[in-house]
Order: sequence, then structure tokens, then C-alpha cells
Amino acid sequence: MTTILALDTSTDACSCAVLINGELHERFAVLPRQHAKELLPMVRALLQELDLGLAALDAIAFGRGPGSFTGLRIAAGVTQGLAYGANLPVIPVSTLAALALQAREVAAGRAVLSLIDARIDEVYWALFKAAAVPGPYPHLPSRAEEDVLPQLIGLEQLSAPEAITIDATLTGSLLAVGSGLALSARFPALLSARLATRLPDEHPRAGAIARIASVLHGRGVRVAAQDVEPLYMRDQVAKVPL
Repeated sequence: MTTILALDTSTDACSCAVLINGELHERFAVLPRQHAKELLPMVRALLQELDLGLAALDAIAFGRGPGSFTGLRIAAGVTQGLAYGANLPVIPVSTLAALALQAREVAAGRAVLSLIDARIDEVYWALFKAAAVPGPYPHLPSRAEEDVLPQLIGLEQLSAPEAITIDATLTGSLLAVGSGLALSARFPALLSARLATRLPDEHPRAGAIARIASVLHGRGVRVAAQDVEPLYMRDQVAKVPL
């Protein structure tokens, strides 16, 4: 049984969540350019509501990116400060994987294309095999991990919308989720034709990050507070843990 605090400020949304023995408690709000002011009070209020101190946590997770440069720095900085002061391990979680997990209930077995608007006419994107087990998950570590976590297919990438490519061996329609759908008019025609369902208003949420982190915690995936780093992805392509 684990207790994990999760934070995310990778997009215009600001959220925090605590997963206690499989039970999720979350605060979420869309607060453009207010993350630095609002995140810590949001965390304090949630912990106070649950009557939890940092000493009761097993780890702190955060949305490590990709996403907004400033937003990622804020979440990483707050996570690092809290974890360092309480001597807690940190679990970095992909924001694109969080989006894929959030789309699980409507994925219906389809692959999920997660997209985050990267500004300057680019998108962060990745393709995932959707989780087979419908949510919510009462206690993730007790389930088969391959049935719970979205599985990354290929690489997490940053590109122009026109350059998004789907593996030719992948069949069937796709579900697309995230703010990168704002640039969908520029997607390749073959890709657009395969997007059967679109969820453009979904932001990465701390609740999904906490659920992924609970499985990663069981695998021993963690870093020390002093080693916390966001994933900016400019001028790089990543194939990294969830």
C-alpha cells in the first residue's frame, strides 16, 4: 500500500493529487500563467484536507513533460523542494502517457495518440496502446501492469503537425487526445481519416500521473530529489520511461 503525491503544471491546467492505497483525491483547475502562485497553496490545502503530512508519503510524482517550459520548471522545482525537505524519492511521469491513461474509458481498445500544443507551430506527440482494464483502478499494483498502463509505441516526439506519422503496421481507428488537436487542420490527410474520436479539451492531470507513478513505484522507478529534471524535448526525441 502506497501514498503518493502528484503534481502537474505542464499545460494551462494546474493540478495536484494524492493516491492513498488506491483511493484518489485530486484538485484541478485551468489557471493559465498562475501556476507559480497557485500550485503550493493547492498542495497544502489538499494535504490539510486529508490530514496528511509529507512524512506520510512514500514518494512525490510530477508531470516531467513534455509541455510548457515554464510550467515544467515550476512543477519540477516544487517537487524537488518538497521531496528534498522530506527526504522522499521522486517519480517523473510522462505527460503524454497521463493523457493516454485519461482517455482509457473511451479508447475501446484503440490506440491513443496523445498531443500537446508545443507552440511555434509544433506539437509534442506519442502513440500508445490503450490500457485494457477500464478505470478507475482500485489498486494498480495488484493488476497486471500490461493491462493498466498505456504502452508507448515508438518514440515521444516533437514535430510540425504535418510530420506526425503512424506506423503502417498499426491498423484500425485511433483516439486522439490533448491540446495538440488545435492544430489538427494541418495533420496529414491519412492521419485525420483515422481519428475516429477526438478529445481536444483534455489536459494532463495529476490524478493520472499518480496512478502511473503507483505502478512505477512498485517497479522501483524513482530518482533522488537532487536529480529531478523536466523533459523539455526541444531539439531532441525521447524514448524514456513513463
